[in-house]
Amino acid sequence: MMRGLLVALCLVLSAWLPARAQDLSALARLDPAASAIADDGDGLSVTLALSQPVPWRLRFADDPRRLILDFREVDWSGVARLPVASAHVANLRAGSFRPGWSRLVLELRSPLRVESAGMETTGPATVRVRLAPATPAEFAAAAARPEPPEWALPPAADVPAPVPRGDGPLIVVLDPGHGGIDPGAERDGHTEADLMLTFARELKETLIRDGGFRVVMTREEDVFVPLETRISIARAAGAHVFLSLHADALAEGEAVGATIYTLADEASDEAARALAERHDRDDLLSGIDLTQQDDLVATVLMDMARTETRPRIDRLALKLREAISGSGLKMHRHPVQQASFSVLKSPDIPSVLIELGFLSSASDLDRLLDGEWRTIMARAIRDALKTWAAEDAALSALARN
Repeated sequence: MMRGLLVALCLVLSAWLPARAQDLSALARLDPAASAIADDGDGLSVTLALSQPVPWRLRFADDPRRLILDFREVDWSGVARLPVASAHVANLRAGSFRPGWSRLVLELRSPLRVESAGMETTGPATVRVRLAPATPAEFAAAAARPEPPEWALPPAADVPAPVPRGDGPLIVVLDPGHGGIDPGAERDGHTEADLMLTFARELKETLIRDGGFRVVMTREEDVFVPLETRISIARAAGAHVFLSLHADALAEGEAVGATIYTLADEASDEAARALAERHDRDDLLSGIDLTQQDDLVATVLMDMARTETRPRIDRLALKLREAISGSGLKMHRHPVQQASFSVLKSPDIPSVLIELGFLSSASDLDRLLDGEWRTIMARAIRDALKTWAAEDAALSALARN
C-alpha cells in the first residue's frame, strides 16, 4: 500500500514564506475535509489528503522547533479548514517558497521524532506522518543533519551562450519529462522518466549528427528538475524551439499513439498573469527588460509575444503530425490537442509537448522499448523541425520585407 518512503529528515532549504493565496498551476490540491493533524497517544499524527501524488520531503528545523513538509506545487488554499487538535502544535502555515515547490510548516511546542512516514498512492494520495516524543538533544541533532545528496536540486544546466535569432543553427531544447524523485508514469518495471531520458539522448544525437541542430537538454541524467527551471534553461540557451517529451498513463478512455500538445487558448491569459507574478521579470521575455514594469505591463507584453508565437507553434505541431504520420508511426485518433501544461507557457519560445505514447497501453510501451521504432520517431521529429525551420525563416524574412 505504501509506495516507498519519500522522506528526508535533514533537508537544508531556504526559509519558509508566510501563508498567502497561491498563484500556482498546482499539481495537487489539499482536501482539508479528509485531512487531520491530531494527538496520537503521546505523539502526533499528520494526515494530508491530496488530489494526486506529488514528490515530497520532510525535515526538522530548530529555534523555533518546526516540522517542515515540502511538496511539488500543492494548492494550500484550504489549509485554514485543516482540522488541528494537538497540544504539540503551536502554529501552522503554508504557501509557496520557491518556484515549483510549496511548503507546510508546523511549529512544535515539544521535541518530536519521525516514527513512520509515507505516501499512499492507491487512490488520489494520502501522506501519513507519525511523530513520537524525543529529547531536546535528539531533535536538535535531527534538525542539524546535512542535506542528503539525493534531495539536492540539480546544478545549473551547462548551456552554451545564446545565438541571436536568425544566426547560426536552430537551437532545440529537449525536455525529458519527470526525473529523480518524480518517476512519472510506471508500468512493468519501466518509468516514464527513464524512457524519456533514453529517447531524448537518442533524439539529441540524431538532431546534431543528421540535422545540424544545436541541442540542449533540461536534464542529462535521472535528476529532478522543477518545471520553472526547465523553462529557464530554455531561455538561458536562447532556444528557438522547446520540445517536452512524455509517455503518460491514462486510466480511462482511448490513449494509444503519439499525441502533440500545444498550450490551450483559454489558458493563455491566466498563464501570462501567473508568469508575471511567479518569475523574475528578466526571465520572461528574451530581449525585453521587465524588471521595472508592473504586472499589467508585463502581461500585455507577454500577450503580444504570444500572439506572434502562436501561429509558429501551430505550424510546428502540423509539421510534427505530418512527419510522424508520414513515417508510418501510430498516432492518437486526435493527434494534435491543447492543454494547460506549465512547460508550454513560455510566451516567446515555440513550445510543444509530445506524448510519444501512453504507458497505460501495452502496445505503446512495446514501441517505446523498440530501438528501431525510436530511431524512426527521432528521424521524423528531425525532419519536422527542418521543414518547420525553413518555412519559419522564409515567413520571417517575408514579414521583415
